[in-house]
Amino acid sequence: MTKFITKFVKDESGATAIEYGLIAALIAVVIISAVTAMGTSMKAKFNSVAVAMGGTAGA
Repeated sequence: MTKFITKFVKDESGATAIEYGLIAALIAVVIISAVTAMGTSMKAKFNSVAVAMGGTAGA
């Protein structure tokens, strides 16, 4: 029983998996934020072009 507990305490594979999961989640948040910001910027630019061409800006 003590061998099992010692082996369980020294095992770090679960911690490594959690760390990789956190890194992947952080990367996903950064990508989503960047795409959202870029989409908002592009929407504003297309609306200004549409207004300059005599149309109306979209919602």
